[in-house]
Amino acid sequence: MSDGKLVGIVLVSHSATVAASVAELAQGLAGAGTAVPVAPAGGTESGDFGTSAELIAAAAASVDRGAGVAVLTDLGSAVLTVKALLAEGDELPEHTRLVDAPFVEGAVAAVVTASTGADLAAVEAAASEAYAYRKV
Repeated sequence: MSDGKLVGIVLVSHSATVAASVAELAQGLAGAGTAVPVAPAGGTESGDFGTSAELIAAAAASVDRGAGVAVLTDLGSAVLTVKALLAEGDELPEHTRLVDAPFVEGAVAAVVTASTGADLAAVEAAASEAYAYRKV
C-alpha cells in the first residue's frame, strides 16, 4: 500500500477520443470511491492521429502524486514514444513505468487497483494480468 498517495495513470493512444473515452470508462467502472488521477494523452497537439511526447509528459506531470505513474499505450509507436521519454531521464516524473498491458482492460484494472491505494508494482501487475482475461 502507498502512504495515502495514489498512483497516477496515463493512457496514451493515437486518438485523443480513444484516450479520453478509455479514461472515462476506467474511472466510471472504478466506482465512486477514491478518485484516481487519470490523464489521457491522445493524438497530436494539432488534433491529428499520432502520439506526442509533449502531451505524454504533460499528462504524466498532471497525475503525479508521488506514488508513481503507470503509463499504458495502445499501439507500437506509442510504446516507442514513451520509451524515448523514459530514456531521456528527466521528461517524466520519477517512478514512471511503461506498463505492458492491453489498453482497455489494462486501464480498467490499473484504475480499479490504484483506487484501493495499491502501490505502483501492484497497479502494474493488475494491468498486466489483464492479458489473461478471456472473453469466450
